[in-house]
Amino acid sequence: MSDMITADLVDLDLSADTKEAAARALAERMVALGRVTDLDGFLADVAAREAQMPTGLDGGIGIPHCRSEHVTEPTLAFGRSADGIDFGAADGPADLIFLIAAPAGADDAHLTILSSLARQLMNTEFTDALRAVGDAAAAAALIRGDEPGEPAEAGSEDPVASAGAASPAAATVTDDGTDDSTAGEDRPFRIVAVTSCPTGIAHTYMAAESLENAGREAGVEVTVEPQGSAGFTRLDPAVIAAADAVIFAHDVPVREKERFAGKPTVDVGVKAGINRPAELIAEVREKAARGEVTSGSAPATPVERSGDSGEGYGTKLRKWLMSGVSYMVPFVAAGGLLIALGFAIGGYEVDKAPSVMDHFMWLQADSWAALLFQIGAVAFGFLVPVLAGYIAYGMADRPGLVPGFVGGSIALTINAGFLGGLAAGLIAGGVVIAIQKVKIPAALRGIMPVVVIPLISSAIVGFLMFVVIGKPIASAQKGMTDWLNGLSGSNAILLGALLGLMMCFDLGGPVNKVAYTFATAGIAVSSPGDSAMKIMAAVMAAGMVPPLAMALATTVRGKLFTPTERENGKAAWVLGASFISEGAIPFAAADPLRVIPASMAGGAITGALSMAFGATLRAPHGGIFVVPLIGNPLLYLVAIAAGVCVTTALVVVLKGLRKPAPGAAPAPGGDTAAAAEKKQPVAA
Repeated sequence: MSDMITADLVDLDLSADTKEAAARALAERMVALGRVTDLDGFLADVAAREAQMPTGLDGGIGIPHCRSEHVTEPTLAFGRSADGIDFGAADGPADLIFLIAAPAGADDAHLTILSSLARQLMNTEFTDALRAVGDAAAAAALIRGDEPGEPAEAGSEDPVASAGAASPAAATVTDDGTDDSTAGEDRPFRIVAVTSCPTGIAHTYMAAESLENAGREAGVEVTVEPQGSAGFTRLDPAVIAAADAVIFAHDVPVREKERFAGKPTVDVGVKAGINRPAELIAEVREKAARGEVTSGSAPATPVERSGDSGEGYGTKLRKWLMSGVSYMVPFVAAGGLLIALGFAIGGYEVDKAPSVMDHFMWLQADSWAALLFQIGAVAFGFLVPVLAGYIAYGMADRPGLVPGFVGGSIALTINAGFLGGLAAGLIAGGVVIAIQKVKIPAALRGIMPVVVIPLISSAIVGFLMFVVIGKPIASAQKGMTDWLNGLSGSNAILLGALLGLMMCFDLGGPVNKVAYTFATAGIAVSSPGDSAMKIMAAVMAAGMVPPLAMALATTVRGKLFTPTERENGKAAWVLGASFISEGAIPFAAADPLRVIPASMAGGAITGALSMAFGATLRAPHGGIFVVPLIGNPLLYLVAIAAGVCVTTALVVVLKGLRKPAPGAAPAPGGDTAAAAEKKQPVAA
């Protein structure tokens, strides 16, 4: 590690007060040593990684890190803050900040050393020593694992000496890692675990170390397979077979997950493995005592995983609902576009055409229109069952699918619509979870996932939907539909502005998806009202504003943006035109306090104008490419253009107001404005 951190990369008096400013201060040291070639481009990559998941850890540690094409060699910078900096950890600010910079093609040896450092951060003696160290050279030596001027002692517990032991291979708390089949009834409880994170550099190995330490304290054998960026070494099948339970602590899908099927399993995010290892071990032991096991070949984790056991109910509920929405959206897009094309070709009477099975003329446009409409209608018929099924899946994994789909189909049958689907999914997941808590005799465990759980849960969900709550929900659905159809004047304009704000608040996140789902729910009926189609038009128009505005801003005032952002701006033209709001995420991640408010302002104006102009849309997606299917298309484009101009102007003005930091000087031979811009925090 001697070439990865030196005294020049250590700041023991880090004065930054935000995580963006801290990352910039440490990154500037890397730039000064030639380790980073583009400061703002690298910081944008750090911010994008931070947006995936906060990098603050309990114990006062912040560990921002990323892979970046702007990094020339693996580098580590360390800063110590007297006041602490908020990196999103549950227990408060971080005073020890490690910025890890890995090249896009970092080799396995360097990644192994970085993973070894991550494990060391779980050692309180190591972190206490860093808080007490007096000078930069001593701090760098401590992180390297040696004493200033002296080689590391043989057998010392330092990152370099232990790099081989902490490689991305299976790590275990047992003495030899073998299957002691002669231990008899006195052998300790055995757990195998897999840890992984999006970058695969830090959190993966921290979670592994944390689980191993907690296992030692609990008298449990824990064998961990860290699936990091440098690859992974598979656990011995004999070790897996001998294990009593499994823990998955991951934020990317577990590779070869089927190896662990048939055992009690706890499945959480990687930060839970770092912060709550003892709880996870206790939870999986309780599952084993109840006889709960996973069945068959477990699928990949849902797009929006179910809530971790330590999260609040509100957070869990959001994730369960987003799980259903994420699986529903492709059906919405495919079915809605097919229906819209059917109307465009055959007119609004196409919904009364006879079945194409009985009447189809190859050379008649009306027949093709009817075919497109009827295929789209079938796809739309899956929306509510898929929504309910995957909400239940997010709550209870595979056992929730059957009662969820059954409940969603019943919601359609009784005209309870999307509200019925939401209720059916939550009920199905809750029923399955309740059934799984019942202690079952060993002889019946094999048929539980295949026969007993689907049978009992489907019967309960069906009874509740048909007899108890179905009619009230259907009445509520009808009331909401009638209210939407009755919107006019200022009420409609205000609703358009609100939906525009929501679409641009988190650019594809939960709030954005709530607005989008609200709009698609209105058109996902055989004969949607005029108000529902106006709402769909307003939502799509507002969602196009942020990426188009960022593309325009990088074109008219390129000097306010980094070279990386200007390249992203070129792609944002296409993404915005295609109604992909996520095209603005790189800009929002790098400068959220300017980009997000400006985007929300433009989105609100566009949504309000679209409603005021009476633009309508039957297609739930497509962006500029479905303009021929829009009612009042010219005014619709005017609404989008107005929002784009407002957002562009606000972004340019807000970025232009940024002042150079005191003492900042232009880069030698570079543009003065650009050089001053590079000296600013990512989000002041």
